[in-house]
Amino acid sequence: MRFFYFYAMQFTTPVPILNTQNPISYNSKIVSLGSCFAVNIAAKLEYFKFRHLCNPFGILFHPIAIHEIVRKSLAGEMFAAADVFEHNELWNCFDVHSELSNPNKDELLLNLNRLLEFTRLQIRNATHIIITYGTSWVYRSNTEAKVVANCHKLPQSHFTKKLLSVETIQAAITDTIALISKANPNCSIVFTVSPVRHIKDGFVGNQHSKANLIAALHNVLQAEGNIALSYFPSYEIMMDELRDYRFYAEDMLHPNTTAIDYIWERFSETHICAEAKTAMHDVNAVQRALLHKPFHADSESHKQFVSKVNQAIAKLQENFPFMQF
Repeated sequence: MRFFYFYAMQFTTPVPILNTQNPISYNSKIVSLGSCFAVNIAAKLEYFKFRHLCNPFGILFHPIAIHEIVRKSLAGEMFAAADVFEHNELWNCFDVHSELSNPNKDELLLNLNRLLEFTRLQIRNATHIIITYGTSWVYRSNTEAKVVANCHKLPQSHFTKKLLSVETIQAAITDTIALISKANPNCSIVFTVSPVRHIKDGFVGNQHSKANLIAALHNVLQAEGNIALSYFPSYEIMMDELRDYRFYAEDMLHPNTTAIDYIWERFSETHICAEAKTAMHDVNAVQRALLHKPFHADSESHKQFVSKVNQAIAKLQENFPFMQF
């Protein structure tokens, strides 16, 4: 008699991730700052109804931009008229994203300063801050003599492009940690590097940029030796576990929905506590039910379905009053 043995075949190289010592629960208050991948993670937090704030000043791609917003918020420093400029019939600020630009100068300053106060309170009360760095490439304004967060479509001649060194990034990260830790000593900070490829900087330039971010982050984390600081390898998961163009969007630069879902799964496994996952299951059931579109809205069966969904929502809200559906 001939026996055949079948072995489990593994077609990827899974990135090992240690469970965080400070997992997220539904009692957590989360602040997400950084690149567009921070928005992807925040969308998952929103879907599962965690309490969170994402990028109050819009997407910020590099460590200096994130540090400057954290510094300004926690220092109670206000934006002044000298911090804004007019271009293309809009008033803009080099420290924030274009989505905040406004045709009215006074309204822009009022909105920016309200956001500074709001962000200060959110950081001071946060249990977890997730910071996602996207690039080491920055643009320095030739007139302002400062590194900007956003160029606001000004001509390239207004800026000088440069690659931040590992040492400069390391200093920005160290200062960001110090500012947050002083304002909120009990806060956990999770760092990650965005898996989005910045091919406008060239293939080699993108890899150089990511390498500087990763090297600086690990230098800081090894030096700090603080359990409240951790690194989640979203970039590494994309490069190793998902190294196939079927996991990219049509532009072949951004992770697609499947990739984002998978990276979120890995994040959930290692950074969200077991108790929260039970509630996440219930939230997901409600969210899926809310997407249901009936053929006959007046039917008795649909009314019963709606009643069950409302009961499920009420049960969740009894335990977590902040949840809104």
